Amino acid sequence: MKSRLIVVLVATALLSTPQASEVMPAGIWSPDQGDGTYINPVLNGDYSDPDVVRVGEDFYLTSSSFVNVPGLPILHSKDLVNWMIVGHALPRIYPVAHYGAPRHGGGVWAPAIRYRNGLFLIYYPDPDFGIFVVTARNPAGPWSPPVLLDAAAGAIDPCPFWDDDGQAYLVHAWAASRAGFANIITLEKLSSDGLKVIGPRQDIVTADELPPAATSAGPKLWQTTEGPKLYKRHGYYYIFAPTDGVRGGFQGVLRSRSLAGPYEGRDVLDQGATDINGPHQGAWVNSASGEDWFLHFQDTDTYGRRVWLEPMVWKDDWPVIGEPQGEHEYGQPVLRSKKPRTARPQPVAVPIVDDDFTHGMHAGWQWHANPGDDWADVTSRPGYLRLKSISSSANLYEAGNILTQKLPGQTFTATAKMSLASRSQGERAGLIVCGYNYGWIGLEDTGKGVKLVQATRLKANENGAETKVTADAAVAGDVWLRAHVEPAIVRETTGQRSALAKVTWSYSVDGTNFKPLGPATTALQGRWVGAQIGLFAQATSGTASNVSTKVGWADFDSFKVTP
Repeated sequence: MKSRLIVVLVATALLSTPQASEVMPAGIWSPDQGDGTYINPVLNGDYSDPDVVRVGEDFYLTSSSFVNVPGLPILHSKDLVNWMIVGHALPRIYPVAHYGAPRHGGGVWAPAIRYRNGLFLIYYPDPDFGIFVVTARNPAGPWSPPVLLDAAAGAIDPCPFWDDDGQAYLVHAWAASRAGFANIITLEKLSSDGLKVIGPRQDIVTADELPPAATSAGPKLWQTTEGPKLYKRHGYYYIFAPTDGVRGGFQGVLRSRSLAGPYEGRDVLDQGATDINGPHQGAWVNSASGEDWFLHFQDTDTYGRRVWLEPMVWKDDWPVIGEPQGEHEYGQPVLRSKKPRTARPQPVAVPIVDDDFTHGMHAGWQWHANPGDDWADVTSRPGYLRLKSISSSANLYEAGNILTQKLPGQTFTATAKMSLASRSQGERAGLIVCGYNYGWIGLEDTGKGVKLVQATRLKANENGAETKVTADAAVAGDVWLRAHVEPAIVRETTGQRSALAKVTWSYSVDGTNFKPLGPATTALQGRWVGAQIGLFAQATSGTASNVSTKVGWADFDSFKVTP
C-alpha cells in the first residue's frame, strides 16, 4: 500500500532571507531552525490577510481564500512557527450557484477568527454580497453554514470585539470598487453572541482626516486604510489597520480612550532597510507565556502573500513591532528571531503538499469554483484520484474544475503520475501552473491517438491565445509529468523588488528518464492570489459531460514535490 508523505515547504529565499540550518535537508524550507530560533516567513505559501486566535496553548490561523474552494483554511500551531492545515471552514462559497464558475477577485476576502464561550467564530466579507459569519465547536469542523450579518456591498475586512461589559461590536472597512468610497472604518453593534447586527453603522475613523504618519520613508498620508483589527488594552481601544497600499504602505495602529473615537494613529511597522514590502495586514496575538507577537503578510507577486511572524513590545502604551529602527516608534521586519516560549518543545510541522491519494485528497487541495459532486472520485480506483473530463472553457483561466494548491516555495520540482481514459476527441488532462499566464503538460486525445502535449496561454485573463507543442508518438498507459519552478525575473515596482517564476516542463514514460517538452512558461500571479499548481481533466466545450458514457477521465496516482 502506498504511504502518504508529509511534505515540507520547498523553497529558496525570494529576497534576503537567511539559509535554513540542518533541521531539514538542503533545499527544504522550514522556518524552525532547531536551535530555538526561526526564520521568516513562517508560512512560505499564499496565506493572504492572516488572522490568528489563541485558545489555551493552541493557535489557529485563517486567511483569505477568494474563489478557491473549500475556503477559509484553518491552520494549527503550538508555537506560531510550525503550522499544519487541519481543515476549511467553507465547503462551498455562498451564494452557491453564483460561485459555480470562477469569479476572479471575488469570494472570501480578509477574515477574522475569534473564540468565545466554547465557540469558534470566523467573520468574513464577500465584497459583492456583504459580511458573513460561520461557527464551530471544533476548529477542524464541521462549521455552520454562513449567516449573512450585513448585506452592505463593499463592506470588507470585518473584526468582532467584545467590550468589558460583554457588549459585542463589529468593525470593518470599505472597498471603493463596490461601495464607491474607502478609507473609512465603520462600527456596528452586535448581539451578545455575535451572530446578529443590532445597531446602526457608525463611522469611527475617517482616515483622510488623520495627520500624516512618520515612517522610515518620510511622512505618509493614511490612504486605503483597511483590514481593521480591534482590541483593548490598559483602557485604550486599538485598531490595527494597514494603510497606503499593499506594497508600499505600512502597518498602522490607531488608539482612543473611547470606542467611538477620536483616534490618533502612528506607523508601528514598515519596510525600513529590508526588502520586505508592505508589511501588510495581520493579527496581534499573545502567547500563554505572556509574549506579544504579530503576524502579517508580504506580497511576492507570483509566489503569493507569505506570512511573517514579528516579535512585538509595548512602549508608552503603543506597540512596536519587529526590529526597532533606532529610536523611532516604528519597527521593521525581522529575518530571524527567537521562537515564542512554549511549555514544551514543539516538533517541526509544515503544511502538507505531497499526495498519493490513498486516503482521498489532503486538505491542501482547492478548486477554482464550487465543484460538482462528480468532479473528483477517490473510490472507483482506490489509491488514485480520478478527475472527470468536465466540459469547460478552452481557456483554463475560466474553468472551475482546476484542482490546485499554493506554490510550496520558490524553487521546487513537482511530479505527477497519471493516465488518461478519453471517450472523445479533445479531452485533455495534466499538470498545470496557473495565474494570469498558465502553462500545462499532459495528455490529449488528438483524434490520432492520445499524445503528450505542453501548452501555454499568456495573458489568459485577457483571453490570450494558447500555443501548443505536441509530441509525435501516441501514448498508452501511465506517464510522469514534471514542472520545475524557480525564480526568474526580478522586477522593480514602485521601488519594490519581487520575483516572477519560470516553469520548465518535462515528461517520462518510465518514471526515470525525463525529456523536455515545449518552451518555458513565465508564471504570473492571479487576481489577489499567487500562482497555483495543480491537476485538471477537461472535455471540449459543449461535450455532454453530464452523460457518463460521453466523457472519460484521468487517473492520478501521485503528486510529489522535491527540491
